[in-house]
Amino acid sequence: MKIDNRPWYWIPILNFASGLPYAIIISVSVIMYKNLGISNEDIGIYTSLLYLPWVIKPLWSPFIDLYSTKRKWFLSMQLLISIAFLIVGFSIPMNHFFVISLAVFWVAAFASASNDVASDGFYMLALEKDQQSFFLGIRSTFYRLSMLTGNGLIVIIGGYLEQEYGDKQKAWSYTMIIVGLLMTLITIYNYFATPKTEKAIVKNSIEAEKSSFATVFSSFFQKKQIAIVLAFILLFRLGESQLLKMLTPFLIDDIAVGGMGLTTQDVGIIYGTFGVISLTIGGIIGGIVISRDGLGKWMLPMILAMHLPIIGFVLLAHFHPSSVYYIYATVIAEQFGYGFGFAAFMMYLIYVADGESKTSHYSIATGFMALGMMLPGMLSGFIQEYLGYGNFFIWVFLATVPGLILSRFLIYPKEFGKKVGQEKS
Repeated sequence: MKIDNRPWYWIPILNFASGLPYAIIISVSVIMYKNLGISNEDIGIYTSLLYLPWVIKPLWSPFIDLYSTKRKWFLSMQLLISIAFLIVGFSIPMNHFFVISLAVFWVAAFASASNDVASDGFYMLALEKDQQSFFLGIRSTFYRLSMLTGNGLIVIIGGYLEQEYGDKQKAWSYTMIIVGLLMTLITIYNYFATPKTEKAIVKNSIEAEKSSFATVFSSFFQKKQIAIVLAFILLFRLGESQLLKMLTPFLIDDIAVGGMGLTTQDVGIIYGTFGVISLTIGGIIGGIVISRDGLGKWMLPMILAMHLPIIGFVLLAHFHPSSVYYIYATVIAEQFGYGFGFAAFMMYLIYVADGESKTSHYSIATGFMALGMMLPGMLSGFIQEYLGYGNFFIWVFLATVPGLILSRFLIYPKEFGKKVGQEKS
């Protein structure tokens, strides 16, 4: 039996440290480069390619599995990420800042992907299965909260500094330095808060995973229903992957070109306040109901809750309501549905990875998930330009259908994730 390691103290911030770098690298970089005069074509291609480290992280995840401890890995990677963001901040006033900052973002992306592998493995090794299901909602919520901190608070800071200094280069230079300092503080907190009891756990894990890298990797593809499993992982976020890339441009673009005409600060406030609250509530409820009833009962309702709010953006794009409250209502519904629904998807990935080499297998599963985000994201700008915002959001909604259909063919224990003691007597 594992000792009480006070998961409430370390799970929230450890997952915050996974989501914040991802948000800065994948999403905030888009807004930053747009404001610094980089073309939409370059932004679309190069920022989407930053997904690649998350796609190929299974290739080096066995090293994290078999050498040192997960705790040492994620602390080292978080420190590297902190330094990288500081370098990006100092590079923005320089000539050729785009090339320099992209190169540093690549380093940060590889470190962030490695941090995710180590953090995921630490979570699965340090907690019992009933704890994993209970804290899944908290875990996914704080991951998403960190992304909203990036897309909300950090964007607000960047927009404020743009107005304060009248110099976008100086504004985003200071903003990225602030991000680097924030990551440094988070790393220090995780150093003191995460339990130092992993040594024995890792030793046992290594003894169970002495097989070669090839064996660890190939064993994932020998799992039951693997073809359907991979298709589901790749297609589940087909709509969301395109929505995330084009949502900010849609909200910021002028009404004359089909957008909603909001300022950068408006977008940050909407997502950084009401979005945070609704996401938090949705994520917590999602983890609780799975822990209470098991994954089987909630898989379909959670998928629908995650995807149906896209209809709100279809309506916004077609009718362009003058009241900002319609935008708030749509964002609230979308964020609640995301927090509630994504818990089911992540719980299913834990089921897929369960067994020997669980850390590597979870990494492989999330690598395929990242591939399902990268490829459609690279095409989303071209699709939006061709269809216009109104038809684009209709397409995004239709793109959620394949994942929904595939979910009905998945075979898994219906009570997976259910808290021990909740079974029927």
